[in-house]
Amino acid sequence: MKTERDGDGVLEESSSQEPELYSPASPGPQQEPISTYFEEKVPIPEDDMTKLFSFRKLWAFTGPGFLMSIAYLDPGNIESDLQSGARAGFKLLWVLLGATIIGLLLQRLAARLGVVTGMHLAEVCNRHYPTVPRIILWLMVELAIIGSDMQEVIGCAIALNLLSVGRIPLWAGVLITIIDTFVFLFLDKYGLRKLEAFFGFLITIMALSFGYEYVRVAPDQAEVLKGMFLPYCSGCGPTQLEQAVGIVGAVIMPHNIYLHSALVKSRDINRANKKEVKEANKYYFIESSIALFISFLINVFVVAVFAEAFYGKTNMEVSLQCNETGSAHSKLFPANNETLEVDIYKGGVVLGCFFGPAALYIWAIGILAAGQSSTMTGTYSGQFVMEGFLNLRWSRFARVLLTRSIAIFPTLLVAVFQDVQHLTGMNDFLNVLQSMQLPFALIPILTFTTLADSGVCTIGGGLLILVVCAINMYFVVVYVTALNSTVLYVFSALLSIAYLSFVCYLVWRCLIALGVSRLDFRGSVQYPPAVLMDEQPEFDS
Repeated sequence: MKTERDGDGVLEESSSQEPELYSPASPGPQQEPISTYFEEKVPIPEDDMTKLFSFRKLWAFTGPGFLMSIAYLDPGNIESDLQSGARAGFKLLWVLLGATIIGLLLQRLAARLGVVTGMHLAEVCNRHYPTVPRIILWLMVELAIIGSDMQEVIGCAIALNLLSVGRIPLWAGVLITIIDTFVFLFLDKYGLRKLEAFFGFLITIMALSFGYEYVRVAPDQAEVLKGMFLPYCSGCGPTQLEQAVGIVGAVIMPHNIYLHSALVKSRDINRANKKEVKEANKYYFIESSIALFISFLINVFVVAVFAEAFYGKTNMEVSLQCNETGSAHSKLFPANNETLEVDIYKGGVVLGCFFGPAALYIWAIGILAAGQSSTMTGTYSGQFVMEGFLNLRWSRFARVLLTRSIAIFPTLLVAVFQDVQHLTGMNDFLNVLQSMQLPFALIPILTFTTLADSGVCTIGGGLLILVVCAINMYFVVVYVTALNSTVLYVFSALLSIAYLSFVCYLVWRCLIALGVSRLDFRGSVQYPPAVLMDEQPEFDS
């Protein structure tokens, strides 16, 4: 049998012979995995297929991209934004813009994989990696999800602490967030579109909250545009460089690739129809572009607010201002002339000191919306990843309970043993943890979209992934070298050997998929075209 690839990522059979459905990595017939929230599929209106564009169809495809974009607005990203503004002013806005564009291109690969194959990335990995690498890959992705989830849940807890003027401690905020997440996750029982509308509502709250701060602070618009479109950073040092790298690491998150490839399965697309597949790819890309543009604007609001109001400020200046306004948080800032260091908690406090209590409470509402929405999408990511890699067939409640529990315990431990005022170090560690896991999403997505995309897209995607992984590895190295501990250096070196060995294994399989067949010494690596056919494979029950 021979397969040919067309420009839309749809493979066509040139032989009627039945292809092999399974690679040696996954022998024997398998059942089609149950999906998390796809009990209904959104129908696509049957407009004239010759029309270049239809708002009705765009509306039908609208949803998955906005859920995906929430990962660009989680509390970890918000903290990275405010630190960027406080440490570098407007000078790194162009890095944020570039990272968002790179993120869009990577999300495009994820969406195309889901549309063309009818399976999400974890399901494809389950079929094509041997058992041991598949389990290791699952564990690495789970680590990334746990790290992201901890930031999101802690972000909600911080917001509740600010809104209650400290009456709700961190551990209680964590428990409240976990409980209400269980409730909100079952909104899709009332219809998938209602769930997507709820996420849209949370994004609107974020836009209004951080937009209020932007209007209240009134940043210099010329400086905002200059920082956004002129790639420069005059007078920047190691601190600003690390912050720039941190922006890329915060924006491009590994579990979001898995999430988006699954979310696009929620639309009723006939994969046997090449025109429908092409149309779905087009509208998903448009929708993702709109969603990430909105998320970019919200991130810009945060960066610009802290760049205008707090860039160059010292602890002494902030402490004096908080004392003058009678803030209960003035002791947060030591009376010295060191540069102000902020996180999402201190960020709300300084906004309240300089711009009034309303600024503090509206900031907290925005953080609460960011944390709650990203916690829900993070839970979906965990379910998709676990179901796809392990092919679980549990009840819906059991799946939600397990994926929630994985992140609950480490988060509760942090909440009990850390106070709300000293969480910046933990956030840096979690960002490093997620940066380390990025190859375990980007290399597989490149491997499998190689089989369904054009050569130009493959080369471009490969270079993009190489750059992103290099930037994130630099971030990891900078963090480790700053630890100043021989024991940690030795441990990191041993860990690096195992880590790089597994990354090299994934790269080896990716190169074979790219056509470097001479690397397949024993002929053991096969990528059967069936999973990338324009028809859904039939699975034995």
